[in-house]
Amino acid sequence: MARKCEITGKKTSFGGNKKHARGSSGGGGMWSFKAPNTNRKWKPNLRKVKVEINGQSKRIKVSMKAYKKLRQMAKAD
Repeated sequence: MARKCEITGKKTSFGGNKKHARGSSGGGGMWSFKAPNTNRKWKPNLRKVKVEINGQSKRIKVSMKAYKKLRQMAKAD
């Protein structure tokens, strides 16, 4: 099963990690060489939760944001 929230649809996202931006701290000006750009991932903060759907208990993966909303809704009932 993929690392994906079954409520919000959040999943692993990809991007680049720059070593430094334009200009250096202290000296000012530009860097003499281009900074290497490394690939990285941002993984969602998932949690396995037991939820009752149509009278059946089911275990699903949800993000922490969705989990907090579920807890708020359960507390309001």
